[in-house]
Order: sequence, then structure tokens, then C-alpha cells
Amino acid sequence: MAQDSQTGGAQAARREHAQKFYMAAWRWHFYAGLFVVPFLIILAVTGLMMMFITQADGRDGEKIAVEITGQAMPASELADLVQARVPGRVVEWIGPKAPDLATVFRVKAETGQRMVAIDQYSGEVIQVWDRRAGWYDLADNIHSTLLMGDTGDRILEIAAGMALLLVFTGLYMWWPRGNVLAVLVPDLRARGRALWKSLHAVTGFWMSLLLVGFLISGMSWTGIWGGKFVQAWSSFPAEKWDDVPLSDDLHASMNHGSQNDVPWALEQTPMPASGSEAGGAGVPAGVPVNIDAMVALGESLGMQNRFRVTYPNGDTGVWTLNRDSMSGDSTDATEDRTVHVDQYTGKILAEVRFQDYSLMGKAMAVGIPLHMGLAGLWNFVLNVVFCLSVIFVCVSGVVMWIKRRPSGASRLAAPPMPAEMPLWKGAVLVGLFTAMAFPLVGLTLLAVLAVDLLVVSNIPAVRRTFS
Repeated sequence: MAQDSQTGGAQAARREHAQKFYMAAWRWHFYAGLFVVPFLIILAVTGLMMMFITQADGRDGEKIAVEITGQAMPASELADLVQARVPGRVVEWIGPKAPDLATVFRVKAETGQRMVAIDQYSGEVIQVWDRRAGWYDLADNIHSTLLMGDTGDRILEIAAGMALLLVFTGLYMWWPRGNVLAVLVPDLRARGRALWKSLHAVTGFWMSLLLVGFLISGMSWTGIWGGKFVQAWSSFPAEKWDDVPLSDDLHASMNHGSQNDVPWALEQTPMPASGSEAGGAGVPAGVPVNIDAMVALGESLGMQNRFRVTYPNGDTGVWTLNRDSMSGDSTDATEDRTVHVDQYTGKILAEVRFQDYSLMGKAMAVGIPLHMGLAGLWNFVLNVVFCLSVIFVCVSGVVMWIKRRPSGASRLAAPPMPAEMPLWKGAVLVGLFTAMAFPLVGLTLLAVLAVDLLVVSNIPAVRRTFS
């Protein structure tokens, strides 16, 4: 009997321990949601906008149709026609995805950059528009910086990290403890808050893995965790280019605004420089090193259909041939390829393919097109469903809070902090580890934990507001 009593007491202690941990997880889930929900909705809505605009109209005029009426004109002749029509300097050629789609040039002027779509058969300029000034670009700027520059970038980095906490605490709270179907299938027989809770939890469970992938790939673009930690250690090492002079410019200098035009793994890699005898076979001897030669070189290297050629920038600048799935040039990230050519000799100074990326670089090369819905129709449909699920989970979380909150109450009605939380030291260690892995997120967690333990718990007026 004594042994049965001891066993029962141990089981009761474990249940009490688990209940305390559950209440702590619920409280953190609530606090994280309080901060994250508005940003997740913004990211989901702007993500939907960008995907639908890309499907309907494209980002760089890649869906503008032309009629095939013979042989396409050389790129140099098209560039001259563009130059005569639009003031400025031609800085990029973008090949069409198919013969019945227009060729596009980018022109840089004192007042900004403009995109020009031209019929490669007739030489007619079809459309001219300001680069990065459309609805897609507005949505992209909100999605990446909240139109607040570095401040917005930092806020979104914190929000993305807190969203990871939201996912992990949510999975812990709803993890099946006997009834597996409860986490896989919503209980449509429930009513009121119970129904909302079931729909919220099941939808969150099914989208959790994809959400973690989206959050990590999104955070990899951020300025602190991405730029200072992950990307800095995952960039392609320029030292692999044998005896090639390097420029002071990084590949990121080819980006425009918040729009990233350069593969993630190359952004922090120095550009090679023209003006030496370095390099390997590129443009054949005797052939002028111009845009026609670059287009021919790209085609000979296997860059069929859509790829891009960026003109040299300055006396030491290089021709850059680029084809990558992040820019929608293809739907296969393993075909990514970037080639730099000396503007004087036509020799290939550097070449980077997908297999040359680091492990994180490869993950990002695959993950970014998936994140943007560019890997095919299936990817677009999946991402639309995912974004709608994110919005639903956010809205249903708010609905559950409203239904749980006492009517007319002037307090948050947060889940109560468990008394004598036995794992608070472990929570601090987790916070410290998170601070090292995700600096802004970890510091935010530690700050919230300190406020919760030192202020909310000890000042009656504040405790009533947050209770």
C-alpha cells in the first residue's frame, strides 16, 4: 500500500509539473502572439500580393508578348534603339523566357532606373516604366522593411524570431497526448471557443513546418542574424578564384532598393575586377567584347531562354551573366549560374554554380524560390493556401482571446503565470542560447522575461492589467 501511495504521489507530482510547464508555455504563446500577429498578417497579405502580381504581370516585364515575325535583331541593335528612345545608360539586358515574349533592358539615368520592353523582331519599344515603382515593389518594400528602412528590418527580424517561439509553444501545447486525431483533424462538432481552438490548433499544426522554413529563409535576409551571422559565414569565398583581381565592391552593390537581384550566397562576396590578363577562355579571340558577345557566351554556356547580362560599371567593372531561380529565370535552383567576364579581354574571371555554394547557400538557393512561389504552379498554389492559413491562424487566435477575455474587462486576460515555476532556470538558459543564436530575438525574450518576473509579478496595478 505504501508503494502504491508513493507511486500515486510521484504521478501527481509529474502531472502538476507538466501542468505548470503547460501554463508557462501558454503564457509565452500569448505574449509572442500579442506582438507577432499584426506582422504575420502583414507578411502574409504582402506575400499574396507579390505572388499574384508575379503570376499575372511579372516583375521585370517578362510576360509582355510579341509576335514572331522573322529573325530576332542582335542585342546591340536593340540596345541602340533603347538608348535613342530612353535617356540614360543601358546597364542590363534581360533575355525573354520564350521567343514570343519581349526582350527587356534596364536603363540608368540621373532620375532613377527605368525598364524598357522592346520587340526583338521589329525593334519597336513596347513599354517603358520606372523600375521598382509598381504595386509589386510597394508590397515587397512593406514585406521586407515595413517602409521603415533598417528599423523595419530589425522589427521584422524580432517578429520572425518571436513567431518561431509561437510555433514551438503552440506545438507543445497541442501535441497529441493520447488522441492523435485531435491534432490532425478539427473537431467540427465543437461549438464556441472550443471550435475556434480546434481549428486554430489543427491549422497551425499542419502549417508549422512550412512556417518555420519561411521564417528561417526570411530571417536570412535580415540585417543582423542574416547579414552579420549566417550570410557572412555562408557566402561563396572569393579566394576560390585563382589569381583574379578583386574589386572593392560586393555583389550586393548590384541590388536595387529592397529588391535582391543577386543570389543570397554571393551578396557578400567581392566582385572580380577587369584590367588584367587573368581568367580563362571566354569570348573567342578577335570577337568584339560587347553585349552580342555576352549573349552568345551565355548561350554557349547553357544559359538558354531567360538569363541576364549586366554591363560593366566603371573602368574595373565586369560583364556579369546571371541565371537564377530567385529571379524567376528558371524553376530549378540547381541551374543557378553566375559568370563574370573581363570587359577588356573577354576572359571569364569567375564562375559560380549551385554546387559551389555552401550548405546554407544551397538551402537558400532552393528555399528562396519556394518562399516566393516561383518553383512552378504547385508552389504558387501551396503558398497561397499557406498565406491564407497564416491569416486564419492569426485571426482565430484573436477570436479565442476575445471569447476568453471577461466582458468589459480592462485587462489583457493573459494566461496566469504558474506559481513556483520549477524550470525558470532552464527558461533563462534557453533565453541565453536564443540570444546567441538569434541576437535580437534572444535579447527581446530576456527583456520580456525580466519584465514579467520583476515588474508584472511584483507591482499590483501592472499585474492586474496583464492578468
